[in-house]
Amino acid sequence: MARPNQPLGQVQLEILQYVADHHPIRVGEVARHFSQTTGRARTTILTVMERLRAKGYLTRKKIRGTWNYSPRVPQGEVLNAEVGRFVDQILDGSLSPFITYLTDGRDLTDEDFVKLQKLVRDIGKRRKEKKK
Repeated sequence: MARPNQPLGQVQLEILQYVADHHPIRVGEVARHFSQTTGRARTTILTVMERLRAKGYLTRKKIRGTWNYSPRVPQGEVLNAEVGRFVDQILDGSLSPFITYLTDGRDLTDEDFVKLQKLVRDIGKRRKEKKK
């Protein structure tokens, strides 16, 4: 199956994350959560969820007479694609501003620091393998 490649807005990402964390889930349950946390109307949530389905990010299945939604794409892939779009479109493909942000503008947790070190090691290994 081809992966969706259309960009997502902030509200779409929030709803997609909620569905991913609670699937399978009905529109009413999603709407109840967002009504309480953001004041968004059920019709808005339904519209966003149907747009996500049309874009290929959600799937739905009828269970006991109601539609239940689930993610079609793993959340990690969605976030990776969004980060890639951010780097390409906002940072013009350059990682330098992002690296500057990590080193100057953000306090990394110990866990984040360990993950970043592992990532750098993995990148180094892949670069060495490509040179062979």
